[in-house]
Amino acid sequence: MNNISRRNFIKKIFLVIAATLSMSYLLFRSRESFRSLFSSSSLSASLSASGNAKKKGFPQGTEAMYYTLMERNRIRCELCYRNCTITSGRRGFCRNRENRGGKLYNVVYGKPSAVQIDPIEKEPQHHMLPGTKMICIGTAGCNFRCRHCHNWHLSQRSIEEIGRYDNYTPHDIVRSALNRNIPTISFTYNEPTVFYEYCLDIAKQAKKEGLNILWHSNGYIKPAPLEEFLQYTDAVTVDLKGFSKKAYDNSDAELEPVLESLKIIKNSGIWLEIVNLVIPTINDSMQEISEMCKWIKDNLSQEVPLHLSRFFPSYKLTHLSPTPINTLERAYNIAQNAGLHYITLGNVPGHEYNSTFCPKCNTILIRRIHFNVTKNNIVNGSCGSCGNNIPGIWQ
Repeated sequence: MNNISRRNFIKKIFLVIAATLSMSYLLFRSRESFRSLFSSSSLSASLSASGNAKKKGFPQGTEAMYYTLMERNRIRCELCYRNCTITSGRRGFCRNRENRGGKLYNVVYGKPSAVQIDPIEKEPQHHMLPGTKMICIGTAGCNFRCRHCHNWHLSQRSIEEIGRYDNYTPHDIVRSALNRNIPTISFTYNEPTVFYEYCLDIAKQAKKEGLNILWHSNGYIKPAPLEEFLQYTDAVTVDLKGFSKKAYDNSDAELEPVLESLKIIKNSGIWLEIVNLVIPTINDSMQEISEMCKWIKDNLSQEVPLHLSRFFPSYKLTHLSPTPINTLERAYNIAQNAGLHYITLGNVPGHEYNSTFCPKCNTILIRRIHFNVTKNNIVNGSCGSCGNNIPGIWQ
């Protein structure tokens, strides 16, 4: 083994060890935070009691927004680009929106299947309150069918198939965040669009209490509901699945509506960050990544952070290998050459590019090991070394 290959070998061993230790630590912290969220206050007892009482009848939900009644009590849902036509007694593609005699109901309203305290870096959001916590809310269902989904046990099932949910009103969620001094509520795990009404009501109450609203979306939401939601939003993380038909075929969706949503979010002034999960054979073409980065710079801004994340085998793509680290590094260099200012590599704990660098002086602005912030050199929204303005939400 020559010196170069030995160094590469040692580097890879270090990254694997760092990933294992970090993920183990976060799993422990996640379990502890979940216990603390629901075990130490009167909120837990009251919600558990009401939840058990309501589960026997299964979801009732609330009337949905953004739909049109058609002939013979059929409904056209106008929330996302699926444009589902739903006959009476049936549900749309997302499994959550049900036609009941000519009225559309969202059956997961107030019934999250996942509630968790996480670091904001996990979303990921790298330019929003580094090192703080967020309460994360997820339900069942999705309007995508991603073959690589890591949260498939939530997103690719109906609430009946999951068989578990809690009953939490928007007031309960907001009060829980306030009681624990957690500054941000995030809608994540599955696509927020499919529990839109619940998200919107939580967001409206949260903003009255001075809390931040963040959501992680695939961007497949129509302009009108998107623009309404953005009125109560501080930041959005959008999964850009790739920049080709092949990439979006893997999710049973289309690229163009997502690009339209990205432009609407950016033009609204809401803080935007983009995640691109680099999947071998699906969207890892360097030409495709180059075209994606050029589009981001030309249509959004060179200051929109781009997270290039490592894929690990999951759901229906377990036959693929994890993304090679050198593939991510090549993608990073392409994004830099395209002129993007803030690029990070995700799911590679210990890698130097997991940190954020100042585009002017190249010093580390925020040093991270996976989701843990070990250094923050942002001072009053500027680089602590050279004074360059750094966009984001810092306080």
